Amino acid sequence: MSHLVPNRKFGRDHEDTITAVAVSPEGQRMVTGSCDRMLCLWDLKTGVMLKKMEGNRHEVRALAVSRDGRMIASGGDKGEIIIWHGETGEYLIQVTMADSYTIFSLDFSPDGTVLASGSMDWMTKFWSTATWKMEGNPIESSSWVNCIRYSPSGELLAITSSTHLKIYNADTKECVADMGESFKPNLGSDSNHFLAWTPNGTRLLSTGCHGQRIQEWDTSTWRQVDGTGYCGPHIIDIAINPAGTLVVFASVDKHVRLWRLSDRKTIAIFQNSSPTLCVTFSIDGKHILSGGRDKMISEWAVPEDANTMITTEDMVACSTCIAEGFSASTIILSEIDASANNYTSLANYRANILRLDQALNDATKPERFDRAESIYGPAMPRNV
Repeated sequence: MSHLVPNRKFGRDHEDTITAVAVSPEGQRMVTGSCDRMLCLWDLKTGVMLKKMEGNRHEVRALAVSRDGRMIASGGDKGEIIIWHGETGEYLIQVTMADSYTIFSLDFSPDGTVLASGSMDWMTKFWSTATWKMEGNPIESSSWVNCIRYSPSGELLAITSSTHLKIYNADTKECVADMGESFKPNLGSDSNHFLAWTPNGTRLLSTGCHGQRIQEWDTSTWRQVDGTGYCGPHIIDIAINPAGTLVVFASVDKHVRLWRLSDRKTIAIFQNSSPTLCVTFSIDGKHILSGGRDKMISEWAVPEDANTMITTEDMVACSTCIAEGFSASTIILSEIDASANNYTSLANYRANILRLDQALNDATKPERFDRAESIYGPAMPRNV
């Protein structure tokens, strides 16, 4: 389970700690930000640095890439926000100093019309990407804004501070949910919370309890999903893979952990030589990219069996097949003609008979089936 050597490392072009990493939506480029006040644009295929992006006057603390890949936003100390060309890395414009406080988080709305910024002044502010002027009134929190994330649909905005996690209507800025006492915040002055939505928007993950716990929220009810989730060393950053099945998080113990959302099991542990401060997935979900105090980006391969283990989708599909009277042999036969791009049922993407037997057995366990259905919804069998 433990992995000591990464697939590769991206060279020492930064002179200080790497604090942020993001991947372009087409998956060809990566951008990194550092305490050296520099951004670097990388070719992910070759590992070559394409450009050193100079212009920040202060340490970089946050990065965001627009969904169409045309814009990169960087933020950091003294309220500095700079916009860069997403493909060339060219400096475009410096947004009017948002404030004199550190920018901790940035996120583009899915349609790319707004850039949201969260900072140490307790405010979440909104910037028009057409004019780069502040748009409407900011949202005020009760303490530092640690992380802000738009939902995949763009209808909601999650904001976490040192003391609260709240959900807002992205258009009206009205609070639609307050996690209240259910949210377990950090209690110290070094509070750090991170957020990640599943791609289908049905779940929101947050870190809390001194960063040592992942909390999972059902977005239909805004109640915490039963169970404590991960508990362990202080979490520094968190991300969900494009398929919405795996979670990766970096912690202060120099490890990056890969966690399966369906059953909350740790699949792999990647060991770094120094504390890791940022982590993300490649667009195809096959690699994990992490950066930190060693001033380099480490690339780790997601284990092949992580994508072939029994998932809750498997169990939902098998349970549906059982309910419809399908036999194991019928499911296997349907696999032969299954489309490689159709993932709506087990028969469409699993052919290993041993795994099928295990899935069929697990599907009869009510507690596993209930959790599977709550995440993915009921699955319909393939017509055979």
